[in-house]
Amino acid sequence: MLREAGRVLARVPLLEHCAAAAAVQAYGSPELADRLLVRAGRGELVLTVAAQGRTGHDPAELAVTARREGRAWLLEGVQTAVPWAFDADLVVVPAHVEGTAGEGAVPALVPRETDGLVLAEQVSTSGERLAELRLRPVRVGPGEVIEAGGAWEWLRGLLVTGTRAPALGLGERVLRMTGEYTGRREQFGYPIATFQAVAVQAADRYIDLRAMEATLWQAAWRIASGAPGTLPVAGDVAVAKIWAAEGVRRVVQTAQHLHGGFGADTDYPLHRCHAWAKHLELSLGPAAAYEEGLGDLLATHPLG
Repeated sequence: MLREAGRVLARVPLLEHCAAAAAVQAYGSPELADRLLVRAGRGELVLTVAAQGRTGHDPAELAVTARREGRAWLLEGVQTAVPWAFDADLVVVPAHVEGTAGEGAVPALVPRETDGLVLAEQVSTSGERLAELRLRPVRVGPGEVIEAGGAWEWLRGLLVTGTRAPALGLGERVLRMTGEYTGRREQFGYPIATFQAVAVQAADRYIDLRAMEATLWQAAWRIASGAPGTLPVAGDVAVAKIWAAEGVRRVVQTAQHLHGGFGADTDYPLHRCHAWAKHLELSLGPAAAYEEGLGDLLATHPLG
């Protein structure tokens, strides 16, 4: 579904909503699951996730502090670039428990209409409406916090992997558009698709897409099955992110190059694909950050 959403440029809260619901199902209490999942499945309740941190470059769970006050929790901090925050009913906000130095992160489900929560409008490079969340502080009940260990790490891995699916679908659409255009566009009496320089570039981008697909399914399978591997599942997630971020960038850049002036014409849909591709490339961190994390994993889990 996410792949098809990317293919048709359908920017809807599918990933954030489904990932948040999956986390409630996997790690939430039975009472929380009973209260939310049926309504979420029917579309009566919309969920989103704050996963970019305070600046977009720091871990999201360090941007908000959680501390107990009786049986309730008080959340205080800032999250930036939250998608669908103005439309969602509940925002999943990761927070580190005060006094744990970032360890023991807990996801909290915060109603959009709640005392202490302030939304400031932001706009992404693709023109999407985002929000900065300011919690000053916000009080949530014990039933709104998922305290099971590893819940946030699992949810973030799901989000990172899921973000790669629309990138793949978008890249496939762009390459098809490029093939159709270069098959029609003639130069010196021949379609430019028959020129070796054009064909080689398109073939390289096809290889990018197949690598994006293989690494996406590998990461999704590891998350869903919990199967053991040479590296922790974070390694497969990092590989999928690296391939998707760099691959979709190369695909849209090559497409714009081979389209010539049409690639920059705002009456032609390719510019929208490029804008969303850049948004997906940088969402939840650039490829370089995951390359560094993958290097750390390889250093502590030698493949030999």
